[in-house]
Amino acid sequence: MGNCVVNHWFSVLFLSTLACARASALCLNFNSMLILLPVCRSLLSFLRGTCSFCSRTLRKQLDHNLTFHKLVAYMICLHTAIHIIAHLFNFDRYSRSRQATDGSLASILSSLSHDEKKGGSWLNPIQFRNTTVEYVTFTSIAGLTGVIMTIALILMVTSATEFIRRSYFEVFWYTHHLFIFYILGLGIHGIGGIVRGQTEESINEGHPHKCAESFEMWYDHDSHCRRPEFEGQPPESWKWILAPVILYICERILRFYRSQQKVVITKVVMHPSKVLELQMNKRGFSMEVGQYIFVNCPSISLLEWHPFTLTSAPEEDFFSIHIRAAGDWTENLIRAFEQQYSPIPRIEVDGPFGTASEDVFQYEVAVLVGAGIGVTPFASILKSIWYKFQCANHNLKTKKVGHAALNFDKATDILTGLKQKTSFGRPMWDNEFSTIATSHPKSVVGVFLCGPRTLAKSLRKCCHRYSSLDPRKVQFYFNKENF
Repeated sequence: MGNCVVNHWFSVLFLSTLACARASALCLNFNSMLILLPVCRSLLSFLRGTCSFCSRTLRKQLDHNLTFHKLVAYMICLHTAIHIIAHLFNFDRYSRSRQATDGSLASILSSLSHDEKKGGSWLNPIQFRNTTVEYVTFTSIAGLTGVIMTIALILMVTSATEFIRRSYFEVFWYTHHLFIFYILGLGIHGIGGIVRGQTEESINEGHPHKCAESFEMWYDHDSHCRRPEFEGQPPESWKWILAPVILYICERILRFYRSQQKVVITKVVMHPSKVLELQMNKRGFSMEVGQYIFVNCPSISLLEWHPFTLTSAPEEDFFSIHIRAAGDWTENLIRAFEQQYSPIPRIEVDGPFGTASEDVFQYEVAVLVGAGIGVTPFASILKSIWYKFQCANHNLKTKKVGHAALNFDKATDILTGLKQKTSFGRPMWDNEFSTIATSHPKSVVGVFLCGPRTLAKSLRKCCHRYSSLDPRKVQFYFNKENF
């Protein structure tokens, strides 16, 4: 009932743009509720562990958290644009209604007093005829927070493009934390009460649909219709985002606590091609194959955390990562460890976090494909398989590992330390998938990739092409690492 009344009186001042603005606002609230959930990595890792007995289809949805995060962000951008454009039309009609002197219902509603001491009950936020839209925008809570949120959103979206993230990660990292201003702005956006509705007492005195037709008689004592009284609608956005924000704050507190635990670097190895291996120990650290951690080096940057896949096996008494020089931060870190006469830099670790590679032992046949430093998650898997075979682990479901195609520039395996030689180069994928399908006609094959998007597209197509329509025959499931 309340929304119908609000829309009725505002429709006198506006056309259908009010409905567009309010509908887009509800969509913004819904998407803003979802935007933080995909980046709660500890929560996702917990859900992955609790879903270990769930179907593959259900578990695989957790691997698309960043894709989902991006889609939600696109929807926020879309509805923000709709909301802004609709309000531009609304403010234009606000202004024209305030300047009107024709005695129409719109002009009478717009002339209602803003002076609350004199019993003012305004509907049009523009108080004076010479008030500009810009003045209302930058002097009202709704307008000012709207400008701040829009600027923050533009900066976050533009800095999250592929080129910026790859070439200037620091810009992306710092700019993306403007989401704090977006969330705060959204929470207080409706406090000003620009969207107003008729009070309950006023509605009881006269129904708006009837009294709107006899507005000339509002001030007649013999009339059954009185001038409507309005009040600001309570803000709603904070109700949508409160729970996700609390969840995200708890996530950050947990990750901060874990990151403050002491990390002991037990071994530093400099491999060819500027690849740094760090072997570490940390109290209470427990990992699974294919997981990754976030690493911070306070001497280089206090705020920057970068993800690295663990290359050690869970059976080993340490955990390790391999770092390739691929930017300012990694180059500075490698340079700091190369200095022989300087103390070893302090490292902070947050994690580990789960990935698609955790499910590798759920498949009878696994195909591991790594490109460049993307080989790192499979080093952990291959080591763990070796340990499981050494211990005669009968619970190991995996019976066959397919090709691990590593596009690396050295003839020796610098990551796994295994005697088995690695095959190099880019295979003919159609031949590989055809061979696997023929050799394992009734198996479920897991294809795991840590590499570029173009390679992922090719492998995904091959998985679809060579999967049998008969569910009892060979099925290929594609899994890609996403950080």
